This record gives sequence, structure tokens and C-alpha cells, in this order.
Amino acid sequence: MRNAEVASVMTTDVVRAEYGTPFKAVARLLAEHRIGGLPVVDEHDHVIGVVSETDLMTRQGETPVFRRAARRAGLPALTPGARRRAARARARTAGQLMTAPPVTTHADDTVVRAARTMARRHVERLPVLDAGGRLVGIVTRHDLMRIFLRPDAEIRREVIEEILVKALWLPPRSVDVFVTEGVVTLDGRMERRSGTEIAVAMARRTDGVVAVVDRLTYRTDDTRPRPDSRVPHGVAGERPRRI
Repeated sequence: MRNAEVASVMTTDVVRAEYGTPFKAVARLLAEHRIGGLPVVDEHDHVIGVVSETDLMTRQGETPVFRRAARRAGLPALTPGARRRAARARARTAGQLMTAPPVTTHADDTVVRAARTMARRHVERLPVLDAGGRLVGIVTRHDLMRIFLRPDAEIRREVIEEILVKALWLPPRSVDVFVTEGVVTLDGRMERRSGTEIAVAMARRTDGVVAVVDRLTYRTDDTRPRPDSRVPHGVAGERPRRI
């Protein structure tokens, strides 16, 4: 079983900017292509940062007049975060506006891994890199959500063929597999408990699966530790004697 890779859902025609792209040109790119952000690349197509609508709005929302008034009033100096925002307020190019370092993913990463990166780093999109670190695509949350649109019949076929037959070496009809709205139900009797646990775990990791209902039973519990077999008295701890 092989999970879908980022390359299968990413957009390859990437709208991008360079370090020196003017502020208004960045704004036009975002508006014309109706996107919320874009990567900033160097001359070798390596991603050096990301500019989002939030970055542009933050830039416009900063008020240099207020800061000058604060200095005249003798208010405390700006904090490091405030200084960064002040610098961004004076930004005129994509390189000065961008958030760096960028959060990225690779074309051969799984969709699940990319989704976890987005959730952990609180970002809406990820530039996609090839093995050489060059920009080859971009993936958004919307793109990653496509994986949950897999038809139930396709999910059922993968569970039977990849898990039951190929991984567990079972006959296709040995376990009943039902899939409704991405929820997989496994029903039947297997030989060993370890086999039922493997089947459920692999089904949960199948692309497009929302949940797994486990109705499997087993004949033998091979997960319980076996008691140590008895050893004749004096044999186990006895060491050979030197003569």
C-alpha cells in the first residue's frame, strides 16, 4: 500500500515573485490569479520566502506617524517584534515583505505528512520542492482535501487488494469490507489477533479513510506473552566446569 504523494495533488504552474519584485506587482499577481500567497525565489528557483495577503495587509496597516509621535512622547523603544513590523511597513519589494525562512514540502512527501506540516506550522499553502531544492509546484489546504473525495468503491478495492490479499495473504472474501462515506467497516473472523490489529491499522492509514469500524474476531490470541517453558532443575543455570 502506497499513500498518495504531494506530486499527485500539487499545482505545477506556480505564480511566483523574485526578491526585487515591487510591492504593487505582488499585489497585482495575488489579485489577478485570485490566490492568497506566493513563493519568492532566487535566480536558481530556490524558495527563499513566501508573501501572503496577510503580509501585504500588515504592511499597509502599520502607521509610521504613530511611531514618530510615540518617540516624541518619550514612550519606550520598540520591541524586536515591533521593529520587524516597522521594517515591513517600509517594504517596497517581495523580498522585504516575505516571511522567511519558508515552510516547504517535497514532491515525494505523502499528502498526510504535508497536511500535518500545514497544521503544525499554521500555514495555508506549501511550496513544493524537488530533490535539488528547486520549486516545482505549490499545494494548498484545498488540494490536500481532495484525498478525502476518493470514491468509496476505490477505497474498498484498495483495502481488499493491498491489505487483505497482499499484506496479510488472505483470500479476498475472507473478511467483509464495507465503505460508506469514507468509513470502513471490517467484519469477519481471522486466525490471529495480530492480523486483525494489522488490518485495522493499515485501513486507518489508507488515503481517503475517515474512520474504521472494527468488527473483527480471531481464533488465537498471539499477542499475549507465553509462559516460559520449564527447564529441568540444575540445567539452566549450570555452567561448564573446567577440568
